Amino acid sequence: MGKYMFQARYTSEGAKAIVAAGGTARRSAVQAACESVGGKLESFYFAFGGVDAFVVADLPDDVTAAAMAMAVGAAGMSSATTVKLITPEDMDKAGKIAVAYRAPGK
Repeated sequence: MGKYMFQARYTSEGAKAIVAAGGTARRSAVQAACESVGGKLESFYFAFGGVDAFVVADLPDDVTAAAMAMAVGAAGMSSATTVKLITPEDMDKAGKIAVAYRAPGK
């Protein structure tokens, strides 16, 4: 399972639907969507500013995360940016991998 953060931005129609049905209904719908693909909703928070909602979910793989993002976009009521999250332990592993990299201009 991978951990993914979705940053959602609602259209005006999407915002109207949130007002009509409520925030807990939206969280329940997102939870059901995650479960429908074998995942689990970890957290769902509404926000104000440039992003309307932050969703963190455990999903089986990158392909499943892409399917979720496409389903959100295809529905037309919001758009989402997907961020793959990495554990501190995986960062420890990454730091031990030797990479033959040359910086620009060097």
